Amino acid sequence: MGVAVVMCGSAGLGRATVRELADGGWDVAVLARDEGRLAATVEEIRARGVRGMSVSVDVVDAQAVDAAAARIEDELGPIDLWINGPITAVHGEFLDIDPADFERVTDVTYHGLVNGTRAALGRMVPRDRGHVIQISSALAHRGLPLLSAYCAAKGASRIFTESVTSELLHRRSRVRISEIDMPALNTPFYSWVKNLLPKRSRPVPVVFQPEVGARVVATVVRHPRRRTWVGEPTLAAIIGNRVSGRLLDWLSATFGYRVQEARGIEEPMLPPNLYEAVPAEVGAHGAFDEKAVTWSPQVWAVLHRRAASALGVVAAAAAGAGAVALRKRSR
Repeated sequence: MGVAVVMCGSAGLGRATVRELADGGWDVAVLARDEGRLAATVEEIRARGVRGMSVSVDVVDAQAVDAAAARIEDELGPIDLWINGPITAVHGEFLDIDPADFERVTDVTYHGLVNGTRAALGRMVPRDRGHVIQISSALAHRGLPLLSAYCAAKGASRIFTESVTSELLHRRSRVRISEIDMPALNTPFYSWVKNLLPKRSRPVPVVFQPEVGARVVATVVRHPRRRTWVGEPTLAAIIGNRVSGRLLDWLSATFGYRVQEARGIEEPMLPPNLYEAVPAEVGAHGAFDEKAVTWSPQVWAVLHRRAASALGVVAAAAAGAGAVALRKRSR
């Protein structure tokens, strides 16, 4: 294996990904802000028999991120894999969001990813090896109401990644960049988002457990691909927006508010983590375990591409044979 860095790996999908990588034999370094969660995450890494370390850093600070990368290479060795997944959000209508909060969401979610990519490529490109994975979202392709800053930052991250990928191809570099578009995940994101809504924030159904996303990340690590869409809702959002953006505008306006307000969840929200880390050991899961799924046919196909391709060939052959048989009967 080698040395992997997971940016914002002390909670949520990042935490689940750290565990998945450590289980796979990777030495893992974790970047995040809260010292307590970082320490707990490193304990989990080392308990799996591999090396682990952490660096407390605000991903908005480009110099601090670069210094963290230098420290990781000094202690663990050359970085082979870098996973970018910084996110934060304000949940509310655009006109209600303070401009400073909007900028902070952009700085963390977009510039944090840019800073991580720069720190990784600055070391990988001269060596002509390495792999950067950008954790993206269906919302990088289709905006939702009440998450304007987050959706815009994810969209910017997607376009940025396409530009940098083209530059690496122009260089004929062997460094790989992959983008994974995730569906809604049951993570603490919805517990510490800055919420301006009258009710508790919740992810848009269908909600997947973070381990689903982590398994996809591990699959892309083993079999690099430029783009991976995860989950049927992600396919529906991306393809639907390409086919009829006006229809999705109407659906978002009609149902987008209701599906983002939680009902029947008694667990209180945590303080917002927009500017300061929330000192709570939240782990990987959020408050929606009862509503989250651990499997879907599309996710199975992503995790088992060869088998899915073989099944597709068999299904196509069977359909063709059936069509021929019907034609013969009709004569």
